Amino acid sequence: MYESYYGFNERPFQLSPDPRFFFASSHHQRALSYLQYGLDQGEGFIVVTGPIGTGKTTIARNLLNNLGDASIVAAQLVTTKLNPQELLELVVSEFNITVQGESKADLLQGIEQFLIQLHRQGKRALLLVDEAQNLPSESVEELRMLSNFQLDNKPLIQSFLLGQEELKGIIQAPNMEQFRQRIIASAHLKPLSNEEVKEYINHRLQQAGCNKEQVFSDAAFDLIYEKTLGVPRKINIFVDRLLLFGFLEELNSINVDAINEVAKEMEFELTGSLNGEQLQSNEPSQVIVHSTEKVESIKDVLREVEEILESSIKEKIKMARYVDKLLKHKGRVYTDSAETTKK
Repeated sequence: MYESYYGFNERPFQLSPDPRFFFASSHHQRALSYLQYGLDQGEGFIVVTGPIGTGKTTIARNLLNNLGDASIVAAQLVTTKLNPQELLELVVSEFNITVQGESKADLLQGIEQFLIQLHRQGKRALLLVDEAQNLPSESVEELRMLSNFQLDNKPLIQSFLLGQEELKGIIQAPNMEQFRQRIIASAHLKPLSNEEVKEYINHRLQQAGCNKEQVFSDAAFDLIYEKTLGVPRKINIFVDRLLLFGFLEELNSINVDAINEVAKEMEFELTGSLNGEQLQSNEPSQVIVHSTEKVESIKDVLREVEEILESSIKEKIKMARYVDKLLKHKGRVYTDSAETTKK
């Protein structure tokens, strides 16, 4: 796509978490330090929370990628709404534990035997639970029960919980007092500041091998911050589209005009508007027309639908232009290659 145009080795703003692109803002570095502190302690729970897209999974991947400790056997769970039995089954699966039956007692016995075996080998288990806000309180309590597995007064398994802000409500419930007493550190991630957005973008460009002196104008960074509110995932989505736009329009530098144009195109995308407002639900609702106000309301809806369709048509036109440009580029490469062969 646009990689060769801007001199990248790879796409710098992919959505999938990649430890190589980890950017340590002040909040992210603090959370990572808490996780490392928890590892050094070898006991208790570490809880990291934050809004959607602020980098919780990236922190977990970065931690696992840089463990550098052969004595720690780690597994990462990405949870859905699992009951305690299903949670234990997932733990068994991720650690590749062999169990003799399917009952909860069989699962717990298999997990305990596995942990004891690790202990005898001078190792311990680390369980990272991502998207932990999806767990019901009884499943979070099951994690606390797993922490009771001990040998020689040392816990055999340690758990880190990463989740959205709803996780706070689960932990703060009155019946979770015993769990709260096991938390040795917690951190809350926040969006990047204006200055950090500039550092974040430049960091990822450098990691991708950018060889252009200035991909974005100085004023562009402030506007990107304004459009994304400093949320890393939104920055990735938006800047990736900006680079594609710049490639299609053959721009040497992404300026304010380009950013406003792309922001307008992306306004109605399913990922939510870039200014932080959520799109309204697609669920149909009953409309009763009995006043001028209702008629005007319907007209407003129809105008919005028209704008969405117009935006979609523009997007298809741009993709067609991109395909045409790509074919022409391939044609030039093929011609150059043929001429070189003749010589």
